[in-house]
Amino acid sequence: MTTEKENTPSRQSRDSETHEKETRRQPWRPVRKLETPPAPEGYEYRWIRESMLGQEDRGNVSRRLREGWELVRGTDLPQEFQLPTYDSGRHAGVVYNEGLLLAKMPIETIKERNNYYAGKSQQAREALDNNVFQEANKDSRYVKYDADRKPNVTFGKK
Repeated sequence: MTTEKENTPSRQSRDSETHEKETRRQPWRPVRKLETPPAPEGYEYRWIRESMLGQEDRGNVSRRLREGWELVRGTDLPQEFQLPTYDSGRHAGVVYNEGLLLAKMPIETIKERNNYYAGKSQQAREALDNNVFQEANKDSRYVKYDADRKPNVTFGKK
């Protein structure tokens, strides 16, 4: 005769079972060379060239620092991100990757810089328009200039 305990299924929690997603093999993917952790709130990360073809590029680093970029130290990153840092020299403790240094800048400053260069571009366009219009008005042989620029990218035949 069988007892009642033998017929009832065991009552283990489902959390103790291993699921397929935990044991599933992950497919191979290429390494992302310039992978960075998420930037801190209000900042943006960017890689700055420190050397090229084995030659130091101190001028580039100096210009970027004067623009407002700050070099990121390995101690500033979250614990789960272990990126290489320089052991000694001018950039000791700074995150690097194949001749590039990791830097950060406040988003407000980035927007101000982008607005500055957009204004410079607009001034150059206006100067070109004014110059071409003046030339076209002096000489009737010029093709009438249409200042309405619209970039069009087409592929193949229309």
